[in-house]
Amino acid sequence: MTEYRVRTQLTAELTVPAQTRLLDWAPGNTAATIQFGNRAGTEFFTGWRAPREALDLFLLGASLYCADKTALRSPSSDVWTRDISIELPVQDEDAWRAAHWNKTLNFLTGDRWTITPYDEQRSPVEGMRLVPDDVTPVGDIAAVSLFSGGLDSLTGVIDLLEEEPDRRLCLIAHNEGDQASTAQKKLLVKLRSHYGEDRLKIKRLFLRPAPTTPQQARPLPQHRETTTRSRSMLFLTAGLALAASVGPDVPVYIPENGFIGINVPLTRARSGSYSTRTTHPYFIDMLQSEAQRVGVSNPILNPFRLKTKGEILAGSRNPGLLKELAPDSISCSHPEAARYAGREQGNCGYCFPCLIRRSSMAYVGWDGPAGYAWDALSGKNLLDRDTKRAADLRAVINGVYADRPDRDILRNGPIPNGEHREFLQVWRGGITELRSWFDGATGETERIVRVLK
Repeated sequence: MTEYRVRTQLTAELTVPAQTRLLDWAPGNTAATIQFGNRAGTEFFTGWRAPREALDLFLLGASLYCADKTALRSPSSDVWTRDISIELPVQDEDAWRAAHWNKTLNFLTGDRWTITPYDEQRSPVEGMRLVPDDVTPVGDIAAVSLFSGGLDSLTGVIDLLEEEPDRRLCLIAHNEGDQASTAQKKLLVKLRSHYGEDRLKIKRLFLRPAPTTPQQARPLPQHRETTTRSRSMLFLTAGLALAASVGPDVPVYIPENGFIGINVPLTRARSGSYSTRTTHPYFIDMLQSEAQRVGVSNPILNPFRLKTKGEILAGSRNPGLLKELAPDSISCSHPEAARYAGREQGNCGYCFPCLIRRSSMAYVGWDGPAGYAWDALSGKNLLDRDTKRAADLRAVINGVYADRPDRDILRNGPIPNGEHREFLQVWRGGITELRSWFDGATGETERIVRVLK
């Protein structure tokens, strides 16, 4: 068991065992072990304040993310499942004890979590610079939308703005200085140029485990786990805090295609680490329920939950603008990969999200190899050599052409609300888009596809 205790009062007497890791929340303080705020000093909470219930929920998301990043999977007996406990300071301890966070988080990350709340009446934002004393809205907005810099979130923002000409949105972006943050900035400039500055507000969240400093009571281990399943919790709890500052009915949108949402494993051997559940409908359903238990009732909505990625693009409310901006978006699992191979950074071209992206672009006639470090449709420098990149692409091709029973849609989790048939249609539709795209393959990719068809 890896144990963590979250503290918002760093001067309080330290009574936890020596092996307990400290997640010290103190923005701007070098003694903190949760680093909050980017290098330019921009404060996420400047000018607004959420209700305490939503702030406690956000602190859970921040703590989960930092614990997830600093607890390695490799020492586990199955090299995957970890036992992690977190003691979390909250205002309403009874409400938090009644919530089923362990079940929700276990499903999300594939671990065994124990969340233990303890009473702390001091707010997590108490004493922070430029944060109002009372609940204050983040702005005159109608909704919050998660903005990753990917194609789905870009399409979602365009659709929301086109749907209601007077709608104002607050976008939330999380990054640690990677390629995706560059895409977010470029897209935001172009969206504001088209729709106007007043319709789009942005809140950028820079949060990660802090590097070691001499002031920290117990520095966190410097190793980092790469399978950060909890990132969606950080994203969503921050979005809920923003929405709750305006009112309890303000929705949080998480635009993500339903095919990647249910994320059916490509093969039985690729369950676990290859089958994330960050937007799985079962997880979103549980998160909504548990958030309500602790006093946060803002709706979490995915407008694309029953659509394939190709259908999302085809149904865009402004296809001309989307086609123009799409090349600037990043849909990749590891956009930094190209740098290590001496190629231009961006979409790698061979990971599962990249392949779904290209097949969806082909669905609307926009596909081409430009903008990808490797061309999976030809397989050049991929399938003609023995590398992990080749293994990933081969697994996708094999999975796409395999004969799969309908019950496989349940292999990554149950489908809630009686929507089994609808999600089955989405899954089959996504596979069809990939097959249609691979049917146009050349070179080594075409040779492998020809054998499987």
